[in-house]
Amino acid sequence: MNLGSVTLGHFLSLGGILFALSVVGIFLNRKNLIVLLMAIELMLLAVNLNFIAFSHFLGDMAGQVFVFFILTVAAAESAIGLAILVVLFRNRSTINVDELDALKG
Repeated sequence: MNLGSVTLGHFLSLGGILFALSVVGIFLNRKNLIVLLMAIELMLLAVNLNFIAFSHFLGDMAGQVFVFFILTVAAAESAIGLAILVVLFRNRSTINVDELDALKG
């Protein structure tokens, strides 16, 4: 085995580390809504990395196409989430999750 070769295990380990960091980010920070959204995005990117690694090592393009659709949905979700966040900040002047528990219709 060459020292410069990257195997499937390397990609899966990196994806697992990124996923674990995002889970830790969600559980450690439950107050700031922006950090929660970033942790969710990091979780999606970790899963996408695993899809691309399996797609590359199996020689199948289906995983890469699936990642393309996941990224488009994640971009739309981020745009909508940030728009809702801006509206909440304008109305309540805070993005603290504990203070955003009451919904009014």
